[in-house]
Formats: sequence, structure tokens, C-alpha cells
Amino acid sequence: MLIQIWRFVTILLVALVMGMAFAHVLERPAKMQYDAQLYVTLQKTLYVEWGPPNIGGILEPAEILATIALAFIVCERKWAFWLSLGAALALLVAFPVVFFWLVAPANNVFLAATPGSIPPDWMMWRAKWETGHAIRFGLQLSALALLVISVLYERRETGTHSNGSA
Repeated sequence: MLIQIWRFVTILLVALVMGMAFAHVLERPAKMQYDAQLYVTLQKTLYVEWGPPNIGGILEPAEILATIALAFIVCERKWAFWLSLGAALALLVAFPVVFFWLVAPANNVFLAATPGSIPPDWMMWRAKWETGHAIRFGLQLSALALLVISVLYERRETGTHSNGSA
């Protein structure tokens, strides 16, 4: 029962964080058309809840820790372990690697900007920020898929069906 509960919590956390990244992907076409002042204003106001100490800043480390813990919990189940470990690695590339390589530097530039002091290279920073979130979404979607596949594969291996019979 611990494994099912932990899997549920882990999948839920990954889905929530992936949802935040998916929102960025959906917003990208419109935001790429905005002028510098509107873009900076949105960066400084719209995404406040997405980082620390708010909910977004809590969910991302939680999803990574839950996924790593899940890999350890299922370590005696070969496929579940490797799929969970793959999910954990994808999440670890999404955060901290991609986040601190592309997104965080752009966040710093936009947070320091004001409507009267837009950096001349703001379009480059916008591209990095938007691309970083698109890459993160792909990695988080991959992690979610791996976790769901591990559940489906294990159900197939054990002969468990939705009605509870074998």
C-alpha cells in the first residue's frame, strides 16, 4: 500500500509542476509578440507564486525528492526502479540544470529591469527564458510518462486488472 500511495503522490507532484511549465509553453506564442515593457511587467507580476517561497518553489523540490524516494522504494522491482530513476534524472535535468542555465539568469535580468530601464538585449533573455521553460516542459512530460509507464508495466506483469481480479 505504501508504494501505491507514494506513486500517487509522486505522479500528482510531477503533474502539478509539469502543468506550470505547460502553461509557459501555451503562453509563449502571445508573449513573443509583446513589447519589452509589457513583457517585463508580466515577468515581474504574473509569476510571483511560481517561485520560492511560494507554492511553485515548494512543489519542484518536492517532486524531485518524491521521485528519487520512489526509485528507492521500488528498487527491488527492476522495471519500476529503472523507469522511476529515469523520471528522477529527467526532473534533475529540468531543475536544477536547465532552470539555472537558462531560466534563472533571465529571471534576474527581468526582475532588475524597470519600465524605464529595459536591457537592450532583452529579446535574447526572453528567448532563453521561454526556451528554458519549453525544454523543462519536455523533460517533465517525459518524467510523468515514465512514472505512468512504470505503473502500467507493473500492472501488466502482475496481471492486475482494473476490477481487481487477476
